[in-house]
Amino acid sequence: MRAVTAILLSVLFSAAAQAAGAADESAPAETYDVLLRGGRIVDGAGNPWFTGDLAIRGDRIAAVGILKGARARRTIDARGLVVAPGFIDMLGQSELTVLVDPHVRSKITQGITTELTGEGGSVAPQTSFTIEDLLPGIAEYGLIIDWRDFDGYFRRLKGKGSAINFAHLVGATQVRQAVLKSDNRLPAPAELEAMKRHVARAMEAGAFGLSTSLIYPPASFSDTHELVELAKVAARYGGIYASHIRNEADTIIPALKEAETIGEQAGIPVEVWHLKCAGRQNWGRMKEVIAEIESARARGIDITADIYPYPASSTGLAASLPPTASEGGVAKLVARLKDPAERDRIRKEVENPSGGWESLFHNVGGPDGVLVVGVSTPANKKYQGKRLSEIARMRGVDPVDAMFDLLVEENGSVGCVYFGMSEDDVRTAMATPWVSFNCDSSGVSPEGVLGASSTHPRAYGSFPRVLGRYVREEKVLRLEDAVRKMTSLPAQRLGLRDRGLLRPGMYADVTVFDPDRVIDRATFDAPHQYSAGIVHVFVNGVPVIDEGKITDRRPGRILRGPGYRAAGAEGR
Repeated sequence: MRAVTAILLSVLFSAAAQAAGAADESAPAETYDVLLRGGRIVDGAGNPWFTGDLAIRGDRIAAVGILKGARARRTIDARGLVVAPGFIDMLGQSELTVLVDPHVRSKITQGITTELTGEGGSVAPQTSFTIEDLLPGIAEYGLIIDWRDFDGYFRRLKGKGSAINFAHLVGATQVRQAVLKSDNRLPAPAELEAMKRHVARAMEAGAFGLSTSLIYPPASFSDTHELVELAKVAARYGGIYASHIRNEADTIIPALKEAETIGEQAGIPVEVWHLKCAGRQNWGRMKEVIAEIESARARGIDITADIYPYPASSTGLAASLPPTASEGGVAKLVARLKDPAERDRIRKEVENPSGGWESLFHNVGGPDGVLVVGVSTPANKKYQGKRLSEIARMRGVDPVDAMFDLLVEENGSVGCVYFGMSEDDVRTAMATPWVSFNCDSSGVSPEGVLGASSTHPRAYGSFPRVLGRYVREEKVLRLEDAVRKMTSLPAQRLGLRDRGLLRPGMYADVTVFDPDRVIDRATFDAPHQYSAGIVHVFVNGVPVIDEGKITDRRPGRILRGPGYRAAGAEGR
């Protein structure tokens, strides 16, 4: 496995780096841009920490070790602090919100320096249909979607700038909608070829692979053959296949097997996003899930996973409806909920789910387990932060009617938190060596339009929560192992050879935190709160967090995948 090989090499590199640092005592003094003195160096490879210095010159790490006599334009006293590689969010959703707030505040205050984005849907390809279907969900942002392909989006993002680096996937949902709209059918051979061409163009523009979100329509209308064929295209360019699998509840094992099949038949590495066992009836099954993935790995299938460290998920309220309700897109969903006969049909499926779809409403035990966090209509803002059961009482209607009415009034876009997981399952997954971390959230901010709706606390707290609660307080993980899961493990997964480790020559993505103070502050009741204990964050050698404060710098880069048509792309 390439990941194992990379880690073994990292151990050797660490020893060499420390030896080089010690040799610097007798070498002529060098001048650097930034010198972090006396920190606890946690290199990202899982090696034991050591006390040392780290020097930055330009956008690269220049030296790591005992750098006596070194000089710098700026020297930072890092004694008592951990100096680590910048954290990599293996599933972010900031591809559009970064155009609203390029500082990506909820991410940099966690120590995140790179985000992987594009969950099933992606920034491209765009058509008149995909744009029309997208607009209700981003109405508050006032964004104009004026691009059609990845190159167009990248030009837009580069012109805006960003505080962090971005790596993009091309969504199978996106290419499906570009060709089939939201029709509930399989593609004809010519249509599948058109979808494959979209994937190829995206990979050549710099996408890192193919993504799916198979629980949601119209992605749920795809079959395994369609996904294998699209994944084969991504594989030819050296990409990965990342998936929100088809079911995370009762039929999670068959859903995992489908992901394994896609990986095996397409010859592509597989990443299972936000691994979970949803629904009280499935609590305690995480060991079974891990055993299934371990079995696949033993058979030679390159499959790993990631999680967010919370026992609650977050997605749209429409995900509580059967997939057929959303057939044809958002406009048709709203029309169905306005039609008495269709509304009654959907109600029966919500109350008595059948046909194998995953009912989030039932996973959480009904309306008490659904927290509404995102609406745009001013009249409905009073419902943010309230359970669906409470909203139903406030409106004097049945909870299912409250759900339907909100979806109609909000044009299909209602953000929710679903309390459907076990804390013990989260801990079990977290301790597994091949599991990394994500936020599964867009970059938000307490101020402005991005703070107008509530959100899941993971948007602000995922990485500090791991370090504070699960490393320092509960000791579920060693510090060094947690940092590896946040840095070199995701970097290896994405093929980022020059990020994720503290090594001379690597890009200077560096996070400095106080191991005694780092913690998440965001809660389900009050989510718009920055985490504590993140002291410095450098992105490509530039500070975006300085002495705990957000700067106005935007040094982030667009990272390009292995299939990028221009060899040696900047910032990889």
